[in-house]
Amino acid sequence: MTETKAPKQDEAKRAGRGGLAVLAAKVFFIVTGLVQQALLPRFISQADYGALSRVLAVSNVLNNVVVSSSTQGVSRTVAAAGAHSSEALRATLRVHGVVTLIFVALLALSAPFVAHFQQAPEVLSPLLVMTGVLAVYGVYAPLVGYLNGRGMFTKQAALDMIAATLRTLGLLGLGWLFVKNAGALAASLGTSPGVLGAAVGAVLAATGVFSVALRWAGTGKGWTGARPAGVPAARAYVSLIVPVMVAQLFTNGLMQADIFLLGRYLSLAAQNANLADASKASNEWVGAYRAAQLFAFLPYQLLFSVTQVLFPMLARARAEEGESRVAELVARGSRIGAIICGMLVAVVLAMPESLIKFAYGANIAKQGAPALHVLALGQTCFAMFGLATTVLVSLGRERVAMAMTAMALGLLATVCFVVIPGADFGAPQLISAATATTVALAVALVVSAATVKRVARAFVPLKTALRVGLCVALAFFAGSHMPVFSKLVTPVAAVMVVLAYFVVLVVTGELGKDDLSLVASIAMRRAKR
Repeated sequence: MTETKAPKQDEAKRAGRGGLAVLAAKVFFIVTGLVQQALLPRFISQADYGALSRVLAVSNVLNNVVVSSSTQGVSRTVAAAGAHSSEALRATLRVHGVVTLIFVALLALSAPFVAHFQQAPEVLSPLLVMTGVLAVYGVYAPLVGYLNGRGMFTKQAALDMIAATLRTLGLLGLGWLFVKNAGALAASLGTSPGVLGAAVGAVLAATGVFSVALRWAGTGKGWTGARPAGVPAARAYVSLIVPVMVAQLFTNGLMQADIFLLGRYLSLAAQNANLADASKASNEWVGAYRAAQLFAFLPYQLLFSVTQVLFPMLARARAEEGESRVAELVARGSRIGAIICGMLVAVVLAMPESLIKFAYGANIAKQGAPALHVLALGQTCFAMFGLATTVLVSLGRERVAMAMTAMALGLLATVCFVVIPGADFGAPQLISAATATTVALAVALVVSAATVKRVARAFVPLKTALRVGLCVALAFFAGSHMPVFSKLVTPVAAVMVVLAYFVVLVVTGELGKDDLSLVASIAMRRAKR
């Protein structure tokens, strides 16, 4: 009995260490991304940063669709293939090679239409360059999925960190180098040097991390004769990854639709205003909105990680313990998610200009802070909407979750189409985009919450929603009156906002002795480790 337990305990320890490594890599990825985005305007100019944001708003949607479907699909297939994992990798790579070619062609063919729709011809060449990133990621992500499926979490984490580092160095380094030395080349291609250099840097970074992944994972091996057990045929594998691709398309489209549509109407308004350099002016405002997005997305990024920990057990609980246990887990998990989400958004709402100034500087902060003050509310709704759809997926309602995400995307695009064109150029358009996004995502959250309540018989408890909502309202009010802090004081002020948030939750009875004891015990256990 002891001999049987020992391997299982060792396996659990390895999985635990691997999970911590992956989590650490994700934190590193987020922090590196924050640093990267904050430095880009300084390295390539605010206008080129805005142009790059237009490019990434399109290319990142397709990149994330390819990466997510490849990683998840290959990981599941390799894990199920057992001793034939190498054959499974080779079989899935063949499929993803074809899928990648299709997506690369789609991005290349759509690039002229995107540039025309955006009224921004300067993004055409960088978009075409970014097809190189998509091509590399299409064969890189399956290798990451292979490492994940084989339980090689430390190598997977290392690749994440290498990718984040190389991408940051590529965007900043090549962007700066092109600004200094490639002005004529960029002009001949109808673009500006900073955004062109950053795009080239992204391709080189992707190629670099792919070479490491290829060395570690290889390309699998073929077979002769009958197909090995656990190695899927192409059609069966495609049926596995297509739902993931569609879901990721809607989700990532939902995250980028506002800045994509805002870019179009900023360009049109700048042209109608007969500005001396309409392209530069509109791109600078796109850059300011991207800075606001960076902080507005923080609740979603953290809550996404939390949902990956909290909800994988829902399907098992439903099968083994019944609906009552599912309701308990959903209520508990969504309560924790709401409290965490509220904490982050309270900081963003209370000091929007100080946060942007801390990362980007005073000029971008003045331009982006009013939009962030509104957009943070919308992205908080998006974070909770993501939590709700995760619950539905965990309970086998993938199509319902997908339909709601598609509905949210359609609603957001419609409201943006209606609201943004009527606003004046500049800050009013940013605020209009943020308002449209917030309204659409708030409606989506209400619909998703009602759906989860019907399916799982639980979601965020009403009292929790009211108490966290009170904290958010107080933070929103404070944000209209809070002074702009220096870079030295801003982190201290953020900590004070967090403390005030938890004080209000304790005073209102949301956090009691049991909650505080649980937090203290977890902290003590980690300290002993």
